[in-house]
Amino acid sequence: MWYKLLICFIAGIGAGLGTGFAGMSAAAVISPMLITFLHIPAYQAVGIALASDVLASAVSAYTYGKNKNLDIKNGLTMMVTVLLFTMVGSWVSSLVPSHAMGNFSVFMTLLLGIKFIVKPVMTTKESMASVSAKKRFVQSVLCGTLIGFICGFVGAGGGMMMLLILTTVLGYELKTAVGTSVFIMAFTAFTGAVSHFAIGGAPDMWCLVFCVLSTLLWARIAARFANKASAITLNRATGVVLTVLGAAILAVNYL
Repeated sequence: MWYKLLICFIAGIGAGLGTGFAGMSAAAVISPMLITFLHIPAYQAVGIALASDVLASAVSAYTYGKNKNLDIKNGLTMMVTVLLFTMVGSWVSSLVPSHAMGNFSVFMTLLLGIKFIVKPVMTTKESMASVSAKKRFVQSVLCGTLIGFICGFVGAGGGMMMLLILTTVLGYELKTAVGTSVFIMAFTAFTGAVSHFAIGGAPDMWCLVFCVLSTLLWARIAARFANKASAITLNRATGVVLTVLGAAILAVNYL
């Protein structure tokens, strides 16, 4: 029992830091750890990870929103298209076998972490405000469509895809990008968790409770630090967290 709770607590630390700092999905950390160390069925592990994502993303979004680092209007637009095209991507994925992309989110986590260290996002809120509302709306719809389809087709990578698109394509300042990403993830994770438990039944309750609480605690700590940090400090901290988590997950999967 103590071994199980320890693994859940450690998994929650990694997932919470990833969520609070970079809007990373808890599924990228919790799922492989529960499957590898506790031999929990993959479908159940993903359900636990998604449930852990809900409160962690919600409290992170609240913290970022409180510090005016959240774009709710365009976040809602993107969320609707992400949810819709995730279903489309899932349907297409069922028709086209694809095994090569199974570790897509893990490699993206590692590469995105290196990217933030080597080439920080230094966009300002002033430059964000210069983009017209109409252009931002169209960008949000198109990017939400792309993110949703890839998430549905690959089965993972939503948080990383959103952070990448928000910072590089939409030109968001990093804090606003993370805040908007976790805002969207709170809703998408809730939808995913409910569907997983409805289809697969109730999970291991001890694992669920400890993963949720640990992820929530560390996401809150990370989000508070992130909102007080300077842009360059946040870039480096985000880059280090993503790089370490990506490398650790790869090690767990292959070693």
